[in-house]
Amino acid sequence: MSDADLLSAHVAGNPLAFSVLVARHRDRLWAVALRTMRNPEDAADALQDAYISAFRRAASFRGEAQVTTWLHRVVVNACLDRLRRNKVRATEPLPVDSDRAEELAAEAGSVDPVVANEERADIASALQQLNPDQRAALVLVDMEGYSVEEAARMLGCAVGTVKSRCARGRARLVPLLKHLRDPEDREPADPTSRPTGNGRAVKGSAATGKEGSG
Repeated sequence: MSDADLLSAHVAGNPLAFSVLVARHRDRLWAVALRTMRNPEDAADALQDAYISAFRRAASFRGEAQVTTWLHRVVVNACLDRLRRNKVRATEPLPVDSDRAEELAAEAGSVDPVVANEERADIASALQQLNPDQRAALVLVDMEGYSVEEAARMLGCAVGTVKSRCARGRARLVPLLKHLRDPEDREPADPTSRPTGNGRAVKGSAATGKEGSG
């Protein structure tokens, strides 16, 4: 059955149709919620809000867009509602999706997985500096790969508004992520150093317990 058929069946009273529909798109809906909220617990709550809303409002779907577009709009709205209502400022690092990390590494060539994970954490942290509307627009367009037109339908705003939010969001991210474009801006690693128990590096002879002959 198509997505539209499943939604129609749900409206008609089929007790399983909605669950099948949600299961079909669960992974991508979760990705949007997690990247928008960042905090897994808040993302799960927002997604639950979205599922309840979609379940109850299914009859209002008029078929003017794809069912997936409608579902994503419901999820994004649920996330934005929670962000605005609770003023969420999550500090937990974004969990690494191993499959997605491998995909990114393959696209970029031979990439140190540790560096890739650090970059993902940097990007996730930088996204938190954006207001919810800018973040949602960038998640949909730049991270999920939707067109500006599709994102506009999901967000319920004009195409120009999405373009503006993306442009302003990207402008804010540039200085925050400059070190990802310019590797020389990263603090060079000292091959003679090793971390101590308190996270600080110990260099040279001090790392081996030897003293210089000075």
